[in-house]
Amino acid sequence: MRILIAALVSFAVSAIAGKLLIPILRRMKAGQSIKEDGPTWHMSKQGTPTMGGLMFILGILVAIVLIGWPDIARGDFRAVFVFCFALVFGVIGYLDDYEKVKKHENTGLTAGPKFLLQLAAAIAFTALLRHFGYLAPHLYIPFANVTVELPWMLYMVFAAFVMVGTVNAVNLTDGVDGLATGVTIPVMLCYVAVSAWYGRTDLVIVSAALAGGLSAFLIYNFHPAKVFMGDTGSLFLGGAVCGLAFALDLPLMIPIVGLIYVLEVLSDIIQVVYFKKTGGKRFFRMAPLHHHLEMGGWSETKLFCVFSGITLVLCLLAFLGVMNRYPM
Repeated sequence: MRILIAALVSFAVSAIAGKLLIPILRRMKAGQSIKEDGPTWHMSKQGTPTMGGLMFILGILVAIVLIGWPDIARGDFRAVFVFCFALVFGVIGYLDDYEKVKKHENTGLTAGPKFLLQLAAAIAFTALLRHFGYLAPHLYIPFANVTVELPWMLYMVFAAFVMVGTVNAVNLTDGVDGLATGVTIPVMLCYVAVSAWYGRTDLVIVSAALAGGLSAFLIYNFHPAKVFMGDTGSLFLGGAVCGLAFALDLPLMIPIVGLIYVLEVLSDIIQVVYFKKTGGKRFFRMAPLHHHLEMGGWSETKLFCVFSGITLVLCLLAFLGVMNRYPM
């Protein structure tokens, strides 16, 4: 019952916040600047309000405080740590969005400071989980039911790489209406199932709240989008995706449930490397992957449905792959 209530509270608060926030963003002229080297038809989105991620961040926070308070009161802070970790990335994204809006162009914070802030957040979060005994330097390999123990320093490097990579992969996926939202909802439902399976009620609440808040955001973000989540939302979501996986001590779930995120990043890397190696030739019509498919005639609605559907299937497989992680 708490699962459903957390999702509904987050949904309701996020939906109401959206009604209030979008007009405010319009009055602030907080419109998205569209890259000129993107698909030409995306230029019609110029000026659509951004930073809409604030609405589901608020909804998730309210749900965690109201529904998750019994867990917090008895000293289980995993949910708080995961939310705060995601929120740090959301703040980084907000600063990035603010710079873009202020300069009226699609460039925000410079790459160096942005990377260092993300790296510091990843290291701090890993150390915090370790300090409270929520995380051990063990890598559980899904499906194989095998655990590999690593030295802590090596595990910290691994964790930082995975966290920063995941956050930016989710950010990259937010390229067409509703895509990052639609792909991340099944991931959160998978985390709900895994958390419930192992009795991690605090993490069930966070995951359910995320699923509910994103479902509400989809009302405004589905094609044609009335608002974009901006880096505020996409970096927050990236933090939540990896933060929950590490809090569950199941980081190798991420490439399974997040295969779409991985493919988006790989397509971008392949495009850049191929372009440099061949003196200007392109491997894809346009990177990342969703733009390649758009240029091939896929609509934004088709991208949303196919990518979300693939993620749903992968999440079902991931659950089967980790259900034996702990003895019941």
